[in-house]
Amino acid sequence: MDNFDFYSPTEFVFGRGREKETGRYVKKYGGRRVLIHYGSGSAVKSGLLETVKRSLEEEGLYYTELGGVKPNPRDTLVYEGTEICRREGIDFILAVGGGSCIDSSKAIAAGVFYEGDFWELYLRKSEIKKALPVGTVLTIAAAGSEGSSSSVITKESEGLKRSVNSALIRPVFSVLNPELTFSLPPYQTACGAADIMAHVLERYFTNTEEVEITDRLCEAVLITMVKEAPIAVREPENYGARANIMWAGTVAHNNSLGVGRSQDWNSHAIEHELSGRYDVAHGAGLAVIMPAWMEFVMKRGVMRFAQLAVRVFGCEMNFEAPEVTAKAGIDAFRKFLHGLGLPINLLELGAKEEDIPALVEKQGVGDGKTGGFVQLSSSDIEEIYKIALKAEV
Repeated sequence: MDNFDFYSPTEFVFGRGREKETGRYVKKYGGRRVLIHYGSGSAVKSGLLETVKRSLEEEGLYYTELGGVKPNPRDTLVYEGTEICRREGIDFILAVGGGSCIDSSKAIAAGVFYEGDFWELYLRKSEIKKALPVGTVLTIAAAGSEGSSSSVITKESEGLKRSVNSALIRPVFSVLNPELTFSLPPYQTACGAADIMAHVLERYFTNTEEVEITDRLCEAVLITMVKEAPIAVREPENYGARANIMWAGTVAHNNSLGVGRSQDWNSHAIEHELSGRYDVAHGAGLAVIMPAWMEFVMKRGVMRFAQLAVRVFGCEMNFEAPEVTAKAGIDAFRKFLHGLGLPINLLELGAKEEDIPALVEKQGVGDGKTGGFVQLSSSDIEEIYKIALKAEV
């Protein structure tokens, strides 16, 4: 195990009805003038937004609103949000929604104090040095942004999707009521499950030795998802399944599973070009890319893939030919995702074979290599897209 520092200061407020306490937590963390940032009409139609507003009013807090966040959140709304914050003297941002709302809120929080174009932070041309505090009321278990230090934004004019990481944008508190996820359509629930599992797998595939504790923690979350995701898709108001998935989403991405070990993240980078170009759900793109990546790199880490197959998907270990076990695990993973109603190849996402060179070019790898578990060249990434093009169960 490698040396590490781990600090995860987010306060999690979990359970039924906890959104009614939002104002108290905003006040606890110094908020006086609040920007409520949310997505489409679902937060309005469900009455959640009114509940949150009432809780702020009960604490005597000023608030203004900015709705309209879309999946794969756009830079255009971030620019609008930073201007509102500066004009209104906002000192706290409250995200009401899923990962897209939270990521957009984090971008606004950092952009308010940045003198240049906030997009430079996402291009890694500069670092976040100051940000407004962010709180969240979560409505979708997926991205894990409610407990993470990361944010992903799409530059709309270029279809370019990029991320940034900073402890300064980690939410100070997050309200997690599993009941708020009851109304999610089955497809969104399934996409969220794929995203959660991908966050775990990006950490699971490591070259660091002697990481049994985090291996087992990763496997526990994956096994939980294999059990609970089909239940939530089938029974959307099953509180137990929703609660386990919601907490799994948080644990999967607050890095408690990734400490002391190298990580990969190539699958996320490869998928970002899909959701950036085709505006598909991130989880749907990961459902296509993750198994394709696994197939391509499997031979360079057969025993780790075999371990996953046996411990998570219940495959029988073939000691004479562990690659058979490894492949069986990948097949089981793809079959599981397909069973949730997710796409399994690029064609189902609306992608075309002739788009692959452009997708590879946007990775920005050039003549170099990228990744942690296996270093990939541009030609390697092209092969992964080709595997994903017509994959079958």
